[in-house]
Amino acid sequence: MKNKSNFAKKACKWAAVGCVLAGVTLAVAATPQDAAAASKTADKPNIVLINMDNFGYGELGVYGGGILRGGATPRIDKLASEGMRLLNYNVEAQCTPSRAALMTGRYAIRTGNGSVPLETADYGLTQWEYTMPEMLGDVGYATAMFGKWHLGQAEGRYPTNQGFDEWYGIPNSTDESLWVADEGFQKYRKLAEETGKNPMIKQEHVYSARKGSPAKVVKVYDVPARLEIDREATDHAKDFMTRQAKAGKPFFVYLPYTQTHMPVLPSKEFKGKSGNGKWGDVLMQIDAYTGELLDKVDELGIADNTIFIFTSDNGGEMTPDHQGWSGPWSGSYFTGKEGSLRVPFIVRWPGKVPAGKVSNEIVHQFDLYATLANITGGKVPTDRVIDSKDMTDFFLGKQEQSGRDGFVIYVGEAIHGVKWNNYKMLFMEFEGGLGNGKLNVFPFPHFYNLYDDPKELYPTTGELAGRFWSRWGLGPILVEHKKSLAEEPPIKAGTPDPYMPAKK
Repeated sequence: MKNKSNFAKKACKWAAVGCVLAGVTLAVAATPQDAAAASKTADKPNIVLINMDNFGYGELGVYGGGILRGGATPRIDKLASEGMRLLNYNVEAQCTPSRAALMTGRYAIRTGNGSVPLETADYGLTQWEYTMPEMLGDVGYATAMFGKWHLGQAEGRYPTNQGFDEWYGIPNSTDESLWVADEGFQKYRKLAEETGKNPMIKQEHVYSARKGSPAKVVKVYDVPARLEIDREATDHAKDFMTRQAKAGKPFFVYLPYTQTHMPVLPSKEFKGKSGNGKWGDVLMQIDAYTGELLDKVDELGIADNTIFIFTSDNGGEMTPDHQGWSGPWSGSYFTGKEGSLRVPFIVRWPGKVPAGKVSNEIVHQFDLYATLANITGGKVPTDRVIDSKDMTDFFLGKQEQSGRDGFVIYVGEAIHGVKWNNYKMLFMEFEGGLGNGKLNVFPFPHFYNLYDDPKELYPTTGELAGRFWSRWGLGPILVEHKKSLAEEPPIKAGTPDPYMPAKK
């Protein structure tokens, strides 16, 4: 349960009272011997969490992509052989909901972040939420985030207001890098500055921040900045890990890379490297950056005490010329289909997570919250609904079952269906994805057996749907979820701070 001291810390954050950190922190080279000695005495593993952006199930070689997509991914494929690879790791269908679920262990609808913000600038997590970095910070972790946030774009809702000690990156989304070159945008941006009207028509920036101090603008986030931001995030992460290993302090580094959200463009270093176009180049870039992080962990002598995770926030892009690949599944993100829900997930923890393990057990992204809490000694709040399930024994190979048999499928704030074991029940679907704007609401639910019909092409519906026995497994999940929403109403989107739930 969130204690009074944590509420007090939240109040201090909201009041923006803190010490100003002067000067520039220099990277200090740690010897493998120093770090290895520190890791032997540490009782908490370090955590490196790479979270790609709109990275489809089928992109990596080990998931059927790699050279088929024009760019080999040998370092990530090797990582999979050294740890566990999940075939049924599920996420929410859009960027903001996905990140909210990961950070809080809760369905995004509960936090007021069920949809990507379109109408309001006042979005993001309220200070009342107890985030993963706050939980880890409370048990002694140094925490840092380098990359895309998408859970708030103003002071009070930046990463360093939500538990991260350090942040370098962007608050919103990568498509905003294209706005800078648009003549119409620049015309109305200047008008907005002159008149004070439409203040959200503004150029996005890359920011740098430390906990307790306001975020600082580094540069405009334009296409040249878009090309190199993942390179910069990687360098910041390596520096952070080096400093914490030298200090003997357990760390959590969260790397929400901007690839492969459109525009899918490689850095200058990797442009043309694959010889197979931008997707091949970008895959080689992602693999190389991941390899650098793995090499740094080895160099610091902390590999055996580091949980290393590679995953994605959403399924593949649907934007023409930037479209991702969902492998054997149909659908893109912004749908309730498997190509939206299933993304790659690889976890390595040498000597703990079985090497070479492959599982088709259902895991949801918010399950990382309770799992990492158990492993690190963190506390899961008891004063609110937490949807996360502790997967520790499953990840450590002590049991074959994950402990999760299903979940409710949201697309935005609408319930599109339910997934249970290898069965699905869908109530509606965007035809061909959100891009064509056509939402089909079914008069009868569509039922699928994903073993028989993995591409969800042949739904059981109409009179036959009433005879579909799996509804008695699917239905209770939805009933229990709706009951929890009635008992603890969701926070409304755009709710300002300070926020406290009404007393029951």
